[in-house]
This record gives sequence, C-alpha cells and structure tokens, in this order.
Amino acid sequence: MDLLAQARIKGVQSEFIDALGKLRVTAPEALKSILDALPEKRVYRFVSGPVVVRALGRPRTELASVGAPPLRWKIVGNGNVIAAGETREPVIAWPAGLALGYHRLTLTDAEGASEDVPMIVAPERCFGGDFDRGWLLAVQLYSVRSDRNWGIGDFTDLAGLVRLAKQLGADGVGLNPLHVLFDDHPADCSPYSPNSRLFLNPLYIDVVAIPEFSADLVPDAVATAARLREGDRVPYTDMAALKWLSLRAAFNSFVTSASEARRKAFDAFRAERAPLLSRFACFEVLRHRFTGPWWEWPAEWQRPDEAKCAELRNGPDKREVEFVEFVQWTADSQLHAAKALAGQLGMRVGLYLDVAVGVQSNGFDAWNEQTAISRHLAVGAPPDVLNTIGQDWGLAGFNAGGLEAQSFVPFADMLSASMRHAGAIRLDHVLGLKRLYLVPRGFKPDNGAYVQMPFEALLAAVARESAAHKCIVIGEDLGTVPEGFREMMQDFGIWSYLVMMFERDDAGHFRNVDHYRPNALVTLNTHDLSTYAGWRSFSDLKMKRSLGLDPGENDQARWDALGRLDEILRQNGISANDLYSVLAFLSRTPSRLLAVSMEDLLGVIDQPNIPGTIDEHPNWRQRLPVALDKIASKIDLAALKAATRERSLPGGN
Repeated sequence: MDLLAQARIKGVQSEFIDALGKLRVTAPEALKSILDALPEKRVYRFVSGPVVVRALGRPRTELASVGAPPLRWKIVGNGNVIAAGETREPVIAWPAGLALGYHRLTLTDAEGASEDVPMIVAPERCFGGDFDRGWLLAVQLYSVRSDRNWGIGDFTDLAGLVRLAKQLGADGVGLNPLHVLFDDHPADCSPYSPNSRLFLNPLYIDVVAIPEFSADLVPDAVATAARLREGDRVPYTDMAALKWLSLRAAFNSFVTSASEARRKAFDAFRAERAPLLSRFACFEVLRHRFTGPWWEWPAEWQRPDEAKCAELRNGPDKREVEFVEFVQWTADSQLHAAKALAGQLGMRVGLYLDVAVGVQSNGFDAWNEQTAISRHLAVGAPPDVLNTIGQDWGLAGFNAGGLEAQSFVPFADMLSASMRHAGAIRLDHVLGLKRLYLVPRGFKPDNGAYVQMPFEALLAAVARESAAHKCIVIGEDLGTVPEGFREMMQDFGIWSYLVMMFERDDAGHFRNVDHYRPNALVTLNTHDLSTYAGWRSFSDLKMKRSLGLDPGENDQARWDALGRLDEILRQNGISANDLYSVLAFLSRTPSRLLAVSMEDLLGVIDQPNIPGTIDEHPNWRQRLPVALDKIASKIDLAALKAATRERSLPGGN
C-alpha cells in the first residue's frame, strides 16, 4: 500500500494550507515516519467509525451497510451483554436506558461477516454547573508565599487561597496543572510537560501536615525551610531535596507507627486507584533503577507487565513501591481536603484545574499506553505569522487507532484523574480532540502533518466523565479553528475560553460585552501573556526585545490598543482604565465564569511564562510579591467588590 493510501486510512492529512496561505506538503520521509509511528486503524464495514449514543430521546445510528440482512448487534459492557437485537434497515434504533459508559458493539450479518466496534453511551451534554454567573481567583500555586511553606506554595496554602477567594466573593480558585513531573529533575518545572496526567506533583504536599511526620525526623528541616522561603524565585532543586528527604522520613514513620485508621485509608486508596497507581509506582522505581528512557531499559521492562510488576511489588523493592503510593495518597488527600473546604464554604465551582495537552515521551503515560500514545510523534503547530517555522512542543499525545482499540478508556482515565478534584477543568489545546499537528522525531516543525482524531467519540467521553464527576469543562479554543468546531463543542456542552486581549475585530477594536458567549470562561489574559500592569507599562515589549524575541507588536500599536481599551470602557460608562475598571467590563459579559489572575490583582509586572524561552526567563519560578496572609490588605477590596458585584458569591466580605 502506498503512503497516501496509508495516510487516508490513518487519517493523516499530508497537504494543508497554513495560516500564511501557503500550501504545505509533508515530505515523503516525514510522512513515512508519522505513519510508522501510528498504530493500525480499523476500517469498519457496517459503521463509519466509533459509535456514539447520546442518551436523551430515542437515539439512532445510521449504518454504512447492513451486509447480508438481518444484521445482528450486541453491546458488551464490563464483560456482560447489556443489549442485543437485529435490523434489516440501514439504521439501529437503540433501546431506552442503555447504561452510560464505554462498551464494545459487535455487528454480524447473515453470512457471518462480523466486526467489533468501540461504543460510547454518553449524556446529551457535559455538566453545566448550577449557577448563573460567577468568578474565579486564578493562581500559580507554586508562586504562593507563606510563613510556613517550604519555599513553594503547597496544598495547605491552597486551602488558604480557598478561604481568601471566599472572602473576595469568588466561586473558586483556578490553578496551573498539578500533574506529576520528574522527581529527579526538579528544575524542569513546566507544569505543561508532565511525566503523567494521571497523578499529582508531590512537591505541592505540605509535609508538616502528614500525621506521622515531625520536624525532629529531619535535622535542620525548620531552618532549611526558612531559608527556602527567601528570595523572589522558587528554589526548586534545594526545595525538592528537602521535601523528598522529609517525605521518606514521614513514610518510614508511617510504616512503623501509623494508626489502624490511617492504614485502612491507605489501602482503600490503593484499591481505588488500582491498577494504574500500582503500575505508576513500579514505573517510578524502575526509572530510578535504570539509566536512560524506558525504551532503553531491559526488554522485560520495556512494556508494563502485571506479572513482572507483582514480582517487583513483592520483592526487595516492596517498600520503594509503597513509598511512591504513599506519596500519591498524601497528595491526593491534601488536594481533596482543599476541594472539600470549598464545598463547605458554599463555593459553586471550588477548584478549576488545567489539563496539559500531552506528556513527556519518557514518562509513565507513554510507557503505560504505548498503543494509544505515540512517543515518536510530538504535538505542535504548523507555521503561522508569529512562528514561521512552526512549533514542536515536545509532548506526546493520544492517537485515534490506539484509543479506539481500548474503547477510549485511557482518555477517560486521564479526564477522571483531574475531575476527581475539580468543579471545572480546562482542556489545553482542545482543538486536539478533532485533529493534532504531529511532528515526527528528528524532523523540523514545518514538516509535520495534521492527524484526524475521532472528534465525536472524544466529545462523548468528555461529556460522560463531566456528568459523572459534576465537573464543568472549558476548552482552550483560541485562534483559528475548523468550521463547525465550536458549534460541535458547544453542542456537547463544552464551554469556550475567551481572552479579552484577543477579542478584537479586524481593525483592532475591542469587542463589546454582547460579543461574549454565555457558556464560556472569560479572562483578561493568560499565563503566556503580559499581566495588565506589564501591558500598560510596555514592559512585556521591552522584555521580549531584550531576549531577542519578536513581541509581535510595536510601541505605536500598543498606544493604539490602550486608546481602544479606553474607548470600549467609555462605551460602557466606565471612565477609568485601571484593572478594576476592566474587571467591571468583563463582569458585565454574559459569560458564566470570569477568571481574575492573582498577578493582576497584586500589580505584578512580569508574566509567569514567556513562550519560546527556557532559561532566558524565570518561567514557572517567580513568586508573588507578598505572603498569602497579606494579600487581602494589598488588594482594593471595595473596588474589587464593586467590579464583580453582579457575579460575586454571597457572603464575601
């Protein structure tokens, strides 16, 4: 079979028009690398692809063919037949009350031709929240200062942020991704480049809050923690060294002296998160044992094997495996406590968590899901006006064939891992549910190709998990998207993500409040954009120029933008142009959630992350200028309350 025929089967689009209007044709050698990296994709006879049944009304599925009628069908879920029937027409009318979930559909015609198809039975829409409009306090958790943390914001600080948000009238706290990174490379701290999206970053644990820990277990822990709190940047390497030493001391104490209730709670967590937790723990132990990425490990460990993992769990490394599980249990428990606190305080969202678009190819998820995740392909973006050679984000993503083969369970597990703690999540680069721009390893970003994803099935999985967890889903849909994409997304109840700095017409004028969609989260900026103080002072332009980056805007364009901001504010009867004036404007939009960044409230100049830089800028390292208990005194509470009055949670002070 030639390359183009293979590409059609696997959904690889080898030609496309980029944002510059240029026809892009993937080179044959790059196309071959992409095709070789993708698993086989089934070509179905009776249906056009994975079957999605939305539970509302009288669902029907149109068939591509019935073969030799009658066509018999059978739905199997959790090993049991949950429904069966037959049809002579090119359509199946499904019985009412099908169990929600991920099933397999077997179709067999009268001549014995048969195929097995993934099937998702999902609610009509995602969970939509039970409120009209609200707002969230958006914070980079690592950046939080307090007089008790160990140099990085932690889950106890998060509880303090929840209380602060309640005091301000907010409905919750939005956070950077909390995914686990690589414990032996603490300086590689981007929350968007995870080891796994299934587990939590242990550096956010408050070690002192672990019942079995006491400071005398680790000499000089108190003095070292005090030193780590100094300075304007998170000292990741030294902080991680102290935390891991202390976590191990806490675990050793747990092993020898934990209460019966604590042991039962630990065992219950291990059972709840099995088999993924056990497998992750084995992976971490192996990662520290062997050098190099997992595909260079001894052959017996290059793929997860339950029998081999059982040997590891019951052998000399038993305690090491349990230690990893203990750390994840501790992180999960502390994050759950923050979520529970938000619920107790009556917050209608609670925690709003970000989900990264992919994972590191040498991490757990890529090892664990070698069919569903393609380690040889990196998610990126094709050339555009700002990145004329394209982008390679260095992250591995899911692929269609592997997900279909496993009935989309790996994708559902990834969603569930974040939703279990959240009232809302944001899916980074939600366009990836429809298509991913993939760059083969060893090739430049302009030699990638778009690969189609099973869009409807992935939307159905999102709706299924959202409803199960009562979790709002926001899709980061910035930029140009294919025609009909947002309509399909919204039909399944996924909200849009609207950034005021991008919401301008072709002449550069800011769009008015009636432009903003109701089912959306609206925000002034993002972690990748200038803060409001930085934007008004031109500091972002100066910083990027000093780093040799094109800011994409000259000083005159910025002056024009400042004038147009004043213009849209005046049109809405707002005479000033400070932050609270902008928040008053955004509060009037019909969008149901507004996110307000902590950096903006505190007048921070520098943005958390500058795309295109690594060590040139302290990305993901900068601390807030004041400690958590002083934040309220540094904010103009009356101005904030007035700006957000029509969407504030009752009971804020």
